[in-house]
Amino acid sequence: MLALFGAKFAAADAARERHCKFNVRALAAMVAAGVLSACVPATVPLVGRDPADPAAKVAGVGYRSTIAPYTSMRPSTPAPWRERNDTVAPQPKSDQ
Repeated sequence: MLALFGAKFAAADAARERHCKFNVRALAAMVAAGVLSACVPATVPLVGRDPADPAAKVAGVGYRSTIAPYTSMRPSTPAPWRERNDTVAPQPKSDQ
């Protein structure tokens, strides 16, 4: 009876090792990392100016429209082309 219990325990232990991959060293490393991380100060001292200071000098920010070069491509009714052509054509020279 005791031998059967030992065999069952050994089989269960082998199956647990095969499926769980429980490693005591990994657990110890995780616990040590947790303990060491508790020793680190919560804040890091600032180097330079405080960004929360309202009197701090900052560079100016320019505005550039993202839709400024947009032109509509929707169809429109045709405009009278002769008048439009005359407005953009070079003026005739009066020297001749």
